[in-house]
Amino acid sequence: MEDKCVIKKDVTELIGNTPMVYLNHIVDGCVARIAAKLELMEPCSSVKDRHIMIAYSMIKDAEDKGLITPGKIHYETTGPEIWRDSGGTVDALVAGIGTGGTVAGAGSFLKEKNTEIKVYGVEPVESAVLNGGKPGKHLIQGIGAGIMPIVLDVNLLDEVIQVSSEEAIETAKLLALKEGLLVGISSGAAAAAAIKLARRPENAGKLFVVVFPSCGERYLSSVLFDSIRQKAENMTFD
Repeated sequence: MEDKCVIKKDVTELIGNTPMVYLNHIVDGCVARIAAKLELMEPCSSVKDRHIMIAYSMIKDAEDKGLITPGKIHYETTGPEIWRDSGGTVDALVAGIGTGGTVAGAGSFLKEKNTEIKVYGVEPVESAVLNGGKPGKHLIQGIGAGIMPIVLDVNLLDEVIQVSSEEAIETAKLLALKEGLLVGISSGAAAAAAIKLARRPENAGKLFVVVFPSCGERYLSSVLFDSIRQKAENMTFD
């Protein structure tokens, strides 16, 4: 039987249902498994694509209730997708904290499904506000704004892992070289945090799902590709 091509009504129907894949080649020393939620495969290559649906949700909520629920999009989509695709075996969620919507929404849903699931946030070492530090400059775009996000319930978090800009950049490069995943700097930060957690002896055999928010191609002019750009600029031709 021939496969039928399902034509979507419009681009909004492509939002969500991003795949999860195991990390296999940068997990040396890990005693837990790490699966990456590839938000970079949204139509516009970013987790922010899900926020397109916020407009619809805002209108619907305004009509039905007159209020907006923080993190609702990730509660209704990202969380259920992770639960479904892991077959309910997910032990922990790891995600960078920008606005806090991903951990607030997806984290809340997963903890409702299983109270034993851990939720870990990720922030820059240089701006570790959630760990009681002071705001500071860093190179991890998309997280570490230096303020406490309004939508974030800190009681939802089991721990906030600190990752340096250098760690985030180097891990993003390793993901491209060893896993074939071209991701951004904040994805590198999330992966670095997940690897730290997956190396803890008490986490042996557990499944960590880490959210990769965006594709690396939008960082071509950033520090992420500085070394490659310098090599290209210094190339000589006979």
